[in-house]
Amino acid sequence: MFAYGSLMWNPGFVPAEDVAARLFGWRRALCILSTIYRGTEDRPGLVLGLDRGGSCLGRALRVAAGQWSEVKARLDARELPTQVYLPRFLPARLESGRVVPAYAYVVDRTHRQYWNGNRAEAVRLLRQGRGKGGTARDYLAQTVARLDQMGIGAGALHALLAAVDRRD
Repeated sequence: MFAYGSLMWNPGFVPAEDVAARLFGWRRALCILSTIYRGTEDRPGLVLGLDRGGSCLGRALRVAAGQWSEVKARLDARELPTQVYLPRFLPARLESGRVVPAYAYVVDRTHRQYWNGNRAEAVRLLRQGRGKGGTARDYLAQTVARLDQMGIGAGALHALLAAVDRRD
């Protein structure tokens, strides 16, 4: 079984295999108001989710045989505290061309934490967000660094991070 998505820089388990993969029909987007890990109810932060449209290059992490139930339970407990994500099995195309079912969390567009605002509002949310997992700004910086390590272009996220760090 493979897992895919926001797990790429903090999977929470040791994958049996870690390979480049692409999801079609889904894109990486800053579309979730974080009210626990990178913000609070009063001062939400902004984090990435898989949203409809486009495609997304990332990593498919294979869970070792016999560990799926335990890993899935741990991931669900971490990723679903407010139910902003919908867990799905999506077809992921591995770098070899093979297509495998991958367990991923896609954003629930009907959830109150779904966000689809403008760049200025994104900058504000990224600057203000601070939760039990740290700041939204640091989350973005860690994600950009991990995408760079993986050789995944993230020019728009780099530009957004620069805007967050700039105090105009």
